[in-house]
Amino acid sequence: MSLSSALFTGISGLNTLGNAMTVIGDNIANVNTVAFKSSRVTFQDVLSQSVSTTAGTAQVGRGTSLSDITSSFAQGSFESTDSTTDLAIGGAGFFVVRKPDNLTNEFYTRAGQFRFDKDGNFINPACYIVRGWALDENGQDTGSITDITLSSFTSSPSETDRMTMVTNLDSSAQNLSANLYLEWDAQNATYIPDTLYEYQTTVKIYDSLGQTHDITVYYDLGSGSTWEFIVTCNPDEDNRDGAQTRLGLGDNGVGMLGRGEIEFNAASGVISDINWTEFTPAAGDYDLTTGTWTVRTELADLTNGYFTLAPDFLGTSPLTVELNLGSVYSSGAGAWANESLSTTQFASPSTTIFQSATGYGAGDLQSVTVGTDGVITGQYSNGEVIPLYRVALAKFQNVQGLYKEGGSLYRETRASGVPITARAGTNGLGSLSPNSLEQSNVDIATEFVKMITTQRGFQANSKIITVTDQMLAELINMKR
Repeated sequence: MSLSSALFTGISGLNTLGNAMTVIGDNIANVNTVAFKSSRVTFQDVLSQSVSTTAGTAQVGRGTSLSDITSSFAQGSFESTDSTTDLAIGGAGFFVVRKPDNLTNEFYTRAGQFRFDKDGNFINPACYIVRGWALDENGQDTGSITDITLSSFTSSPSETDRMTMVTNLDSSAQNLSANLYLEWDAQNATYIPDTLYEYQTTVKIYDSLGQTHDITVYYDLGSGSTWEFIVTCNPDEDNRDGAQTRLGLGDNGVGMLGRGEIEFNAASGVISDINWTEFTPAAGDYDLTTGTWTVRTELADLTNGYFTLAPDFLGTSPLTVELNLGSVYSSGAGAWANESLSTTQFASPSTTIFQSATGYGAGDLQSVTVGTDGVITGQYSNGEVIPLYRVALAKFQNVQGLYKEGGSLYRETRASGVPITARAGTNGLGSLSPNSLEQSNVDIATEFVKMITTQRGFQANSKIITVTDQMLAELINMKR
């Protein structure tokens, strides 16, 4: 073995330790990079050379080389932020992002600095679009993985399909009209004088365009413990087919949607029976002589649930609205069953205990939140909270096979295998932490110790070269 071989052995040490220092420097440089994963270097010896000894053949090493540079995917600590769209992954997995000008090439990252741009795209700082699944109104995934993009910043309106009116009607009230529904006069400025009814309450409902309309219920005591009530709307808004055209024929019933009777148990003051008549302005249904409407829906037509009314404010699409007075009818039992909150007849002033109506108007998107399951939810000005998308996570069988693209991005390779995408918290994937960012997992103390050992190793290898040089100089001087 020639003496000069020691020079190349020393050089191999300098080269490998120099690369090791480069890795250490990269780790320290990224100590504050979001979701950065530190790397480490491992060395191996190179092929040894056989030499002759008195005992036979032996081997002499020829130096060192890089064995591998691997990344540590250990969990970094979390930093709390004030942005609801900042996400950190607690456990295994990567976010999936796509370059805007490339429809097929996907990248993977642990850095969850996301936000919505002016076009509604959910992007990272490099403007790569985050991928996930669109959700239906029930929060269920639909279709395959796609770009998370808000195509609309408004919430569509929903028409009313049930109105609830729970009241207490004063048991000491007096009967003020013989037939309450005959007192309604759509042609007068005051549709019904307040001297002709005991109590009235109003609730707002929504048509299919999200416009609000007042539905007013008037109550008057009939005979015994039976109360008459009528359900009305503004006659100017009553666009049921034929309703408005009858005004010239003396039809005062425009705006009258229906009438009913509530029978209370005289001893307990709770509902024992309800009767209902829905009015319709269809041709021939109004009797000019008697000034009454014909019956369209009665108890015999009710199987289960609640009576309905059918206001039409647009003239083209009548609503079907259930009227809930706090009691539900069961055809099996042949009786009404009072709910926990029900209309009553107690000896206290008539008042509205509870009222509500389903439906809502159009709303503007006000804020967006992300849950631990990756569901992106929009809060709208109409009070609606709507699930929009679910952020997708991906995992690989061999994370060490991923190729670093820079910008905290990784790319799939044949060594990594194909990604397995699923929702957070399933299939071995971690959960998401909103308002958080994963910090770098670089340990400064460890890197400094590695720096010291690498420096000393480099220094020692340099001595190999200088000492070997001196030995060669002595060898050359032998000729003198």
